[in-house]
Amino acid sequence: MVVVLASYLHNLIRAIEVPRDHAISLTRFIISESPLWPKENLDIQEVHEGASLILACNPPPGLPPPAIFWMSSSMEPIHQDKRVSQGQNGDLYFSNVMQQDALTDYSCNARFAFTHTIQQKNPYTLKVLTKYPHNEASFRNHTDMYSARGIAERQPSFMYPLGTSSSQMVLRGEDLLLECIASGVPTPDIMWHKKGGDLPSGRIKLENFNKALHIANISEEDSGEYFCLASNKVGISRHSILVKVKENLILAPGEDGRLLCRANGNPKPSVQWLVNGELLESSAPNPSREVTGDTVMFRDIQSGSSGVYQCNASNEHGYLLANAFVSVLDVVPRILVPRNQLIKVIQNNRTLLDCPFFGSPIPTLRWFKNGQGSTLHGGNYKAHENGTLEIIRARKEDQGTYTCVATNLLGKAQNQVRLEIKDPTRIIEGPKDAVPKKGSTIHLVCQTRHDPTLRLTVTWLKDDIPVYFGNRMKKEEDGLTIHGVSEKDQGYYTCVASTELDKDTARAHLTVLARPERPRDLELTDLAERSVRLTWIPGDDNNSPITDYIVEFEEDKFQPGTWHNHSRYPGNVNSAILHLAPYVNYQFRVIAVNDVGSSYPSLPSERYHTNGARPEFNPSGVKGSGTAKNNMVISWTPLNATQVYGPNLKYIVKWRRRDTRESWNNRTVKGDVSQYTVAPTPIYTPYEIKVQALNDYGIAMEPDIIIGYSGEDYPKAAPTDIRLKVVNSTAISLQWSKVYPETIQGQLKEYRAYYWRESSLLKNLWVSKKKQSMGFIGDRTRGIVSRLFPYSNYKLEMVVVNGRGDGPRSEILEFTTPEGVPSAPRYFRIRQPNLETVTLEWEHPEHPNGILIGYTLRYQAFNGSKTGRTMVEVFSPNQTKFLLQRTDPISRYRFNLRGRTQIGEGEPATGESPIPLNEVMQRSHIWFSTMGRMEGEWMDDCFLHFPLLVLISPTIHQTTDVPTVAATTISETTVPTTITEVVTTTTEVTPTTTTEAVTTTTTEATTTTEPAIITTLVASTIAGVGKLPPIWNVKISSNNNWANITWNHTFDADTEFVVEYSNSNKTVKSSPAKGFLELSDLIPGEKYIVRVFLKGNESVFSSETFHTSPAYTKNQGDIATQGWFIGLMCAIALLVLILLIVCFIKRSRGGKYPVRANKDVPLDPDDQKVDNGSFDYSDEDNKPLQGSQTSLDGTIKQQESDDSLVDYGEGGEGQFNEDGSFIGQYTVKKDKEETEGNESSEATSPVNAIYSLA
Repeated sequence: MVVVLASYLHNLIRAIEVPRDHAISLTRFIISESPLWPKENLDIQEVHEGASLILACNPPPGLPPPAIFWMSSSMEPIHQDKRVSQGQNGDLYFSNVMQQDALTDYSCNARFAFTHTIQQKNPYTLKVLTKYPHNEASFRNHTDMYSARGIAERQPSFMYPLGTSSSQMVLRGEDLLLECIASGVPTPDIMWHKKGGDLPSGRIKLENFNKALHIANISEEDSGEYFCLASNKVGISRHSILVKVKENLILAPGEDGRLLCRANGNPKPSVQWLVNGELLESSAPNPSREVTGDTVMFRDIQSGSSGVYQCNASNEHGYLLANAFVSVLDVVPRILVPRNQLIKVIQNNRTLLDCPFFGSPIPTLRWFKNGQGSTLHGGNYKAHENGTLEIIRARKEDQGTYTCVATNLLGKAQNQVRLEIKDPTRIIEGPKDAVPKKGSTIHLVCQTRHDPTLRLTVTWLKDDIPVYFGNRMKKEEDGLTIHGVSEKDQGYYTCVASTELDKDTARAHLTVLARPERPRDLELTDLAERSVRLTWIPGDDNNSPITDYIVEFEEDKFQPGTWHNHSRYPGNVNSAILHLAPYVNYQFRVIAVNDVGSSYPSLPSERYHTNGARPEFNPSGVKGSGTAKNNMVISWTPLNATQVYGPNLKYIVKWRRRDTRESWNNRTVKGDVSQYTVAPTPIYTPYEIKVQALNDYGIAMEPDIIIGYSGEDYPKAAPTDIRLKVVNSTAISLQWSKVYPETIQGQLKEYRAYYWRESSLLKNLWVSKKKQSMGFIGDRTRGIVSRLFPYSNYKLEMVVVNGRGDGPRSEILEFTTPEGVPSAPRYFRIRQPNLETVTLEWEHPEHPNGILIGYTLRYQAFNGSKTGRTMVEVFSPNQTKFLLQRTDPISRYRFNLRGRTQIGEGEPATGESPIPLNEVMQRSHIWFSTMGRMEGEWMDDCFLHFPLLVLISPTIHQTTDVPTVAATTISETTVPTTITEVVTTTTEVTPTTTTEAVTTTTTEATTTTEPAIITTLVASTIAGVGKLPPIWNVKISSNNNWANITWNHTFDADTEFVVEYSNSNKTVKSSPAKGFLELSDLIPGEKYIVRVFLKGNESVFSSETFHTSPAYTKNQGDIATQGWFIGLMCAIALLVLILLIVCFIKRSRGGKYPVRANKDVPLDPDDQKVDNGSFDYSDEDNKPLQGSQTSLDGTIKQQESDDSLVDYGEGGEGQFNEDGSFIGQYTVKKDKEETEGNESSEATSPVNAIYSLA
């Protein structure tokens, strides 16, 4: 604690004790007097213009200190600004002196508030040394003020405080006033900052043109380094001020401390200490307290030593009193923040973990991570005294739970902070500068990467304003799409990707190209007889340079309101000389053109009319032709508006027959006429024609002569001497004699042959008799008629054709085309009902072109790029079906089928066999279940034909494992005749865990030889089973050296995958695929691991393991899929079933009726062994059962053995010797035909029992 005592005290001071709780503080009452200003002689202040200056005030002391202000000799306040201002000490500071500062004197005045008096200091007089005389005009522009006066510019330097640093002490609760005044040219600006933080908001005030910083109610948090920056265009200067806030003395029991009291005065004041308002000497003794002059020392302070200590500094002029509170605290450590906080930070950022604490004695704070290890300090960690742990650069391994432990003599406290390190938000592909055309669609990309545990928000700004999304602007997952770009869309677009912790931005500029604005302000100058200068002001090019200007004109005599192109000029000109035609009332407009398009036309110019002249042009396009056989129409293209040249335009039409010397016939017609008809005229006669223009100013030059012809008539003669020769089955050659020229009666166009197909040489074949034609242009005498049908009867006739039409027909010729090769067989179908066969079907060619003698089939097996040798099959003409036995279960076939005649083979019908069966099943995702069959048993007669491409796989799939597949994935084919009904039903399946909707198609198929078989086709599968992985259901069907691999996925159909497979030797191979793959050249009996993953992303994969079977011969097949094997297994199962039934019947019969070996002797009661459960059977007992086994075909034949049941019935009742109530049922006699006995025998005999089961 520092107390400064002034040098001159003229105050009456008295102290009054004021109670303060249990302590006492002293309050001062001061009576102020007005001292006089000392007399002094001030010299004239000479200073160079632009230099700095300080006018000292040095006011007399006073309590309270006087208020200082500066005035001129005319008693007006000195104008102050950032160049001239008064400091807190009362001095007047000039950052740079200007010549106008010498126009007045400067006087410092002190106003004493309590005495209401003002004391004035002698005035200062300034003399400014300058290079140039004063010119008021040089000060009107402040920016030019210094250069106009020739003042050199200077970097800022501080006038107060001096140097680069200073310090200031302030008591807590008081106001702090910091001041920085700088010189320089131009006048510097002052800015304030606090090191390591911001200025306290709400408590600061900038004063004196930012030269003073006022902070109210100072606390310990305001301690630190403040600095002021003085800057102008030359440079920057900095001054640092260290602010210390003096605190009360707070000690813990056992700690040491001291109080200081520094006082200055003249004479030097004496210091006296008081505690709680009582002199320290008379207070209760305290062994931990020691007083040495102006210092009170505390050693090993104990509880109860708290109190208010006063320092009384006094001399003969008075005294000053300062208070300080000494507090002795003993507090258990406390953590001053909420417990178990979760802090999320971005990776690689500086991180602060706060743990503010309190305790007395001051606790020791330590940090631990994850509850173990040593104290965190050093390396990437830095522990601060206030309890904050700084992680210099947060890394993923820094994530965890941090514990801060505060410990003192009284105990400890701890708190945990959980730190999570998050990945930074980054825009990996931001928008690029774009230059779209107006009306187009532009997509600005913004692809981001962020921590998946944080919620990402992507916003778009246009020119730092949020974008409004609507129909045109649509925010998409990967960017912003703008439809129909317009000029207002131009600007800077910013993509902001933000989370709760950080954000990233990317910016791009959108420059919209549009059609240019219309030119304006058209002006006509340099008016001449046949020219004028047109000038215009270009419009905005809308970011696309103007390439051309199009000048258009309009005239109001012939085509008013219609604009015509006049000329075109480069885009870098805005003036052009236009060449004009006579007698046109011109009006012009200009259109600008750039790469986007053309502007709207400018507003039209004023009109300009040129004088008339005689025509310089004659009509163009003059021709003469007849519309009838006795006339000639002369036509022409009239002159346009710029070719008229004068009023009353007319045309002179002249004509005469060619090669005669007759005079010209002429007629004059009006200018709006474009033809004239000459009649009568001879048929097709040449004429010389001329059309000439004239107006009121004269006649045009002599026109060129044009040859025209009068009208044509139909030809009068037909071609003669026609000779025909058959070239091949589809073409003939013709020869004929020319007709005489006078019979043509016009211009010969062509000789034309008409021909039609009369019939085919094949019986019962309908043909079209539509006429066809072939023209032979010019004066020819031969030609070829092609594209005929072979093996047909034709008729032909010829005519002469001129401009009017056909002449008379010639005589009809007949000819026959020879046999040819047939067209392709129709409806060529390739089906694959099972793994062993391929079925081919076709129909006869549409055009046999002869007698069909058979078909030739060529086929070739292929597997990928490997192909086998070509096989040839020859069929009779009536055969339209072929069954091919496959030798390789994985290869496909290419087929080429041609029909044959005696001439050779015709056009081919080609095709390939379907994809192998197991691949179709995996691709189509179709599963079957067949009623009436044992599970796992598939037979040839189980295959049904659907109006879909349906193939049955030998593997039974459970429908609960089926992914959802649309029914449209099933290919359509022809409808076989065996289908009678297709019924679609929807069944709701409700398992114990999920609800599934299954759509099934039930098809009943009946044939003439087999009972109906009901098959269920699952076309679309279970929905809602749960989210499937991207790749699943990898299935592998393998042999000894090949394997078919299929899988399901959730990607697009064209997605590319990679199949990687390896054997036990770790030999890894891979191959690209798109949904299935055939592997060949595998090692027999080997284990393989297959991994299917997305191309370019190995993290999305699915794997499976399979074994290849041991090696076997090439022709060996899978026996489980062979028809003979399936049939054999069925027969064996049936025989086993029959044997089981027979055994059951025998046991039932023997158990109820024990029979002795001698059937003729009645069974004695003593021989019955019912009690012990044993039975006797005779050989005869088994014979009826053996005979009954042949009755499976539905017919029962009596066995001729004497041991039959009938024979047992002949011997009378005594022969059977059975004891029981059913003996009569087995004693039917041959000679008695009792209905009751026969019925009972059939109903209970073992034979009938077997028959009924069969």
